[in-house]
Amino acid sequence: MKVRKAVILAAGYGTRLLPATKSVPKEMLPLVDRPVIQYIVEEAVAAGIEQVIMVTSAPKRAIEDFFDRDFELESVLAESGKHDLLEAVKRPAEVSMAFVRQKERKGNGHAVTIARDFVGDEPFAIFFPDDVIFHDLPAIGQLMNVFARVGGTILAVQRVPREQVVQYGVIDAQEVEPRLYKVQGVIEKPAVEAAPSNLATVGRFVATPELFDVLEETPPGRSGEIWLMDAFDRLIARQNVYAFEYEGVRFDCGRPLGLLQASIHLALQREGLGQDLRAHLHSLTP
Repeated sequence: MKVRKAVILAAGYGTRLLPATKSVPKEMLPLVDRPVIQYIVEEAVAAGIEQVIMVTSAPKRAIEDFFDRDFELESVLAESGKHDLLEAVKRPAEVSMAFVRQKERKGNGHAVTIARDFVGDEPFAIFFPDDVIFHDLPAIGQLMNVFARVGGTILAVQRVPREQVVQYGVIDAQEVEPRLYKVQGVIEKPAVEAAPSNLATVGRFVATPELFDVLEETPPGRSGEIWLMDAFDRLIARQNVYAFEYEGVRFDCGRPLGLLQASIHLALQREGLGQDLRAHLHSLTP
């Protein structure tokens, strides 16, 4: 069955980017001249996703406004002949999108359950928008291709230094072919000595609708929240769960260094910016 819908989890506080995120959603912070969330949505659309369900919260109204039309701004740009900018501001509103709010902070697993009525009884993609991934073939598209071949639920993973496993969900898995693993267990943020591997999950998943039932049965974990990784671990008893070591360059834009690195990565490739930025960076070298 084709993956047509994506759920983007954008309800978090953004505490790692305070004080900037006190009044501005972290997903709206810019990478060069577009907000982080636009890159996530564009990845979904490039992979063939037909509808995006965005899970937000009350302070995130700016995200909804960004993906709406602004006829006054469009009129000003049209009258001034700024057609490139006009197309740029109209493009986000062309995506088929629904918004739903997480009214209580009960964890990322709980946030997924809120989208159940929108997803229905079909497989769907899940995005954590902190993770921005660049590759000619969208990372979520890579997972969708694997899903089309093997079915089941697919988790995106990458190898991380052993000391960093405490920051991620980590899989216990057996390799079945290059880059593809059958998952035998998932542990959320394990201690270094307890981690079964250094294959860490990142914010791209393709899930079957059975995940919703499992989430309803998953008890709260640490901090009293329902964690998606705990649900994936329980899902293994019901169906095959796989992990795919995706190809691409990933930046954690939920923290200052990752946001800065992603901006530089993009700017260096941008015509009209790359040459001057590269010269400036070289001028900083002692």
